[in-house]
Amino acid sequence: MTSMQTQLELPLRTTTTPELVFEASRRFAGRPAIEDNGEVIDYAELATRVLDVARGLIQLGVKPGDRVAVWAPNCARWILATLGLQMAGAVLVPINTRMKAAEVTDIITRSGSRVLFSVGDFLDTDYPAQLSESCADQLDMTIILSTRAGKPLANSLDWDVFIEQGQVVSESSARVRAGELQGNSLADLMFTSGTTGKPKGVMSTHEAGLSAFAEFAKTLGLVPGDRFLIVNPFFHTFGYKAGWLCSLMCGVTILPHPVFDADEVLERIEKDQVSVLPGPPTLYLSLLAHPALEQKNLSSLRAASTGSSSIPPILIERMRDELGFKVVTTAYGLTECSGIATICDPDDPADVIAGTSGKAIAGTEVAIFDQDGTQLGPNEDGEICIRSPYIMLGYYQNETATAEAIDADNWLHTGDVGSLDEKGYLRITGRLKDMFIVGGFNCYPAEIEAALVEHPEVAQAAVIGVPDERMGEVGCAFIVKRHGCRLDEKDLVQWARQQMANYKVPREVRFVSALPVNASNKVDKLVLKRDYAKA
Repeated sequence: MTSMQTQLELPLRTTTTPELVFEASRRFAGRPAIEDNGEVIDYAELATRVLDVARGLIQLGVKPGDRVAVWAPNCARWILATLGLQMAGAVLVPINTRMKAAEVTDIITRSGSRVLFSVGDFLDTDYPAQLSESCADQLDMTIILSTRAGKPLANSLDWDVFIEQGQVVSESSARVRAGELQGNSLADLMFTSGTTGKPKGVMSTHEAGLSAFAEFAKTLGLVPGDRFLIVNPFFHTFGYKAGWLCSLMCGVTILPHPVFDADEVLERIEKDQVSVLPGPPTLYLSLLAHPALEQKNLSSLRAASTGSSSIPPILIERMRDELGFKVVTTAYGLTECSGIATICDPDDPADVIAGTSGKAIAGTEVAIFDQDGTQLGPNEDGEICIRSPYIMLGYYQNETATAEAIDADNWLHTGDVGSLDEKGYLRITGRLKDMFIVGGFNCYPAEIEAALVEHPEVAQAAVIGVPDERMGEVGCAFIVKRHGCRLDEKDLVQWARQQMANYKVPREVRFVSALPVNASNKVDKLVLKRDYAKA
């Protein structure tokens, strides 16, 4: 811990997000809180800007506990809208920007959201216009965060008009509303990806998220003066809680970035003097593979955090040696436990940071259970279960799913497979739902992917189970080769037979220029399965 951290007692510890905003505005005044497209918001003015949003929502009739949705890319107003709605006592419902109108309508309707913040010009898409008919009866108001070129929409307000109309509500009354919140008040209702069915709404409290990610911020060593480029989407805990919420706890400057593009990110690192850049492994692999990497000045980079069950140790080493990160760590979590459960010590060796997800954060227990509910010993594979005060209150209006996820002893069953070693380090094998069976043997894609990326000519690997008449299922590997390499299927399969048990060796190999990723920059296995089925 630095002397600066000791002096300021970083990260700031509060029980609600509004408390954090007021304290950060006071403690970090004079430092830029958010920089976005030429606009700079100082910490000194942050509380006032957020109160303006709260006043606007109160004027619209938003009450404590009401749900307010945000469907927009990373930007300064996303943060202001979220902090403002929470200051008004409302509950954030963040929506994935990749979702289509029918999916968004479903979430808005099921969450009971009456107000929506959205944009009219992201990726040539007018988001509010898509919902003008399907949500006409559900939404009382849509607030447009950016300019729209289309015809005016009913029940909508431009951002500036919304802020102006809120001035009829006194700032003191908004402060009173914010002060009524408690640590156990609902902060957000985040809908899961829905890969195993219809998305479920995860209910999390203010204090749970703040306490959990204070541990993350402390491990990363965030300090005033850091400049945090947030590429991870704000609708996900990686961009929201591990991103700008952590930044506010430590007086860090937030640099929102809407869509990952290696050219743009390299440009911004140099131009904006970025020091903190978390992301999935694909982000760093893309930067390392960029032909102009050596021409860029990346000396400002200091801290990185990633997370995946298949990270080659060489990636951690290259992040340190070629990208210049002094702090590199990996973490594990899911929305149901506020987004984080374990994290690696940045001083751990590269093979530990790559091969494990670290130890449980303070206040959290991690255990491995078999299918019969028996707790397993060190290095035994089973379902990863988590118990902590940071676990969700439950799934919104879904008691059955809540009971299936959280047992009578308050263990959250994650659906992930892994093991704990003698020191308590978590090693993730894969997802129960991703597992496929080859001739009676369980195969976990993450384990096979981790082995494949050890090949010197493999840049990225993704494995799925595909039907096979004789074996039932076999593995199919989608491979991105390193630039200039001539690896072929026969050579890779032969190499794999020397590295892993025969039943794990992929029976099919498909070389691709890039792996499909979702909005969180994680490999989208559903797309791979659809592509395989079509072919």
